[in-house]
Amino acid sequence: MSRPSGYPAVPDPKKRPGWMVGGLTVVSFVVLLWVIELWDSLTNHRLDNNGIRPLETDGLWGILVAPLLHANWDHLIANTVPALVLGFLMTLAGLSRFIFATAIVWILGGLGTWLIGNVGAHCPYVGVHCETNHIGASGLIFGWLAFLIVFGFFTRKLWEVVVGVIVLFIYGGVLLGVLPGTPGVSWQGHLCGAIAGVVAAYVLSGPERKARERKTAIRSSNLKT
Repeated sequence: MSRPSGYPAVPDPKKRPGWMVGGLTVVSFVVLLWVIELWDSLTNHRLDNNGIRPLETDGLWGILVAPLLHANWDHLIANTVPALVLGFLMTLAGLSRFIFATAIVWILGGLGTWLIGNVGAHCPYVGVHCETNHIGASGLIFGWLAFLIVFGFFTRKLWEVVVGVIVLFIYGGVLLGVLPGTPGVSWQGHLCGAIAGVVAAYVLSGPERKARERKTAIRSSNLKT
């Protein structure tokens, strides 16, 4: 039945707010990580062998699954809170942007790790080539972190700039994890994830950047006339 003109639209009671949908999405992802780690623990951590093994053809498969795997419960617990907080903040830019940004960080960051993952690898045996196996959601988390810090500067939206500054203030020290120095920690994955996050922020801020360029062009044209 059509609604008479002049009456306000009644909101759909079944439609959840965007922030709620985003929050449920991120929580579901983290729950999935815990379920996978539980199964991994029950199967003697056999899944962990499927991480990113740099420059090995069969190690490419790890790009798709490495962020879902963790070495142990401590590893997963360390990633849980940042994943929840940063993941939720990512969804505030829009669920579609969150999904595309995550895909870019996941694939591009993983590919970068596959390419440089053996750089600076600590080997206990002199003169022997050491293979590394990179697992964990920290590369994805570093990508989200970098995205949030720079996205507002690309879009020039005040609230997104504020979010970036707050995230930088709270989590900025974590960015030191992109530097080598801690044995057993994939600084390569952190670095590649962060770079991929900046790339994702630039690509996905395209509509705002183009709109700003059009306004600048129109303003310049008006000044000439």
